[in-house]
Amino acid sequence: QVSREAIAALGTAMGPGTISAVRAVFEPDQLALVGRVPLRAGDCAYGADDRHRLDIYGGIEGEAVPVVLFVHGGGFVQGDKRGEGGWGNAAVGRWAAESGFLGAVMNYRLAPDHLWPAGSEDVGLALDWLRANAAAYGGDPARIVLAGTSAGAIHVAGLLRLRPDLPVSGLVLLSGLYGYTPLDPKDERYYGPQEDYAARMPRDAVAGTCLPLLVACAEFDPPRFQAEFLGLMHDRLERHGAMPRAFVATGHNHYSIAMHVGTPDRRLSDEIAAFVHDVC
Repeated sequence: QVSREAIAALGTAMGPGTISAVRAVFEPDQLALVGRVPLRAGDCAYGADDRHRLDIYGGIEGEAVPVVLFVHGGGFVQGDKRGEGGWGNAAVGRWAAESGFLGAVMNYRLAPDHLWPAGSEDVGLALDWLRANAAAYGGDPARIVLAGTSAGAIHVAGLLRLRPDLPVSGLVLLSGLYGYTPLDPKDERYYGPQEDYAARMPRDAVAGTCLPLLVACAEFDPPRFQAEFLGLMHDRLERHGAMPRAFVATGHNHYSIAMHVGTPDRRLSDEIAAFVHDVC
């Protein structure tokens, strides 16, 4: 209850101050998760760039368990997988391991040095690496779920645009942008000029795919992200006659929706785990 009240008090604000406040709320629980789930393999190189690295958590050799690859957010220009003693985005990988999956958390190339579609291309490279190497860690390369938050969700969705026949079991998209609202000028650092934005967004690919989706947003996501969530729900309903699996994380904001995964608030993590079990 205390954490929900603290996050509600932050409203829909974004920025470093909000990130620090959210981090403080969940740090004790996440440090406990760090103690329970050690890093299995760090900085595995899935490509040639220095940012082409991923960390692995969990897995038992000889057992083929589903694989969850998590892609961090950061507005296209920052973010890190946070291995070893850091917990940040690594929490999702550790949660996956504790839930009986093989967890992987990746870095990717950042804007403005690397423009669209670099992030999605990197998710594809990491996926290909896992398909070739997951079995060595106890993961099943035929049962991989891609998950991302914010910019990470956009990169996951963007890969579906680049590779419509994506060889995965499903996608988990947390607080992403898919092309239902106008471009924020600051995101030109990744997408380029405004006139190129609509043609580069994954809207049609995500709305049209037959791959299983779990789409989520937060109660205190900024209105643009909520509008994107609702736009995708409506688009899927029109195209498929049904909405995808969906979740609204009450009591959470744009940062805490991923940052709390692995804590005693299991509502979203249980939904993700059930989704992985169902599609794998």
